[in-house]
Amino acid sequence: MPDSTPDARVVHWELPHDLSMAGKARGMVRETLLSWGLQALADDVVLATGELLANALAYGAPSIGLALSARGDELRIEVTDHGCGRPRRLDLGVEAVHGRGLAIVEALAAECGVTTRSGVVGKTVWARWRVPARSAPPAQDAGRRAGGATGIACEPFP
Repeated sequence: MPDSTPDARVVHWELPHDLSMAGKARGMVRETLLSWGLQALADDVVLATGELLANALAYGAPSIGLALSARGDELRIEVTDHGCGRPRRLDLGVEAVHGRGLAIVEALAAECGVTTRSGVVGKTVWARWRVPARSAPPAQDAGRRAGGATGIACEPFP
């Protein structure tokens, strides 16, 4: 189904279940954002992408999907995996070396959460940012369309 938003841009990648893909995927996201004229958001979005992908690759199950979309004044990143676990924020001490990924994503994004679908194992963890008005993406499509998951449950991280 075509997107009716006149300035929509969407790209979707299916990634191998391999932790070494996280760095390559961050580069693909940065390149896409720069081509869309969204340099101002690139550092935060790339960092959040790395955190979400690391979680999906470490705790999720194949296949791993990565989608990036810019529609109107919103930029959204989605990482989908088919594992049954749900992401959760951890309360950690100052000495903890791991486990801060979701807190980092929450700090960087305007909003984030997880979407699940009834009868389907897996989840989509997402984050969104507001696009500054002067850097709204042009009207042409830059990649393959991402399949939109219709969520039954969409909630912030517990």
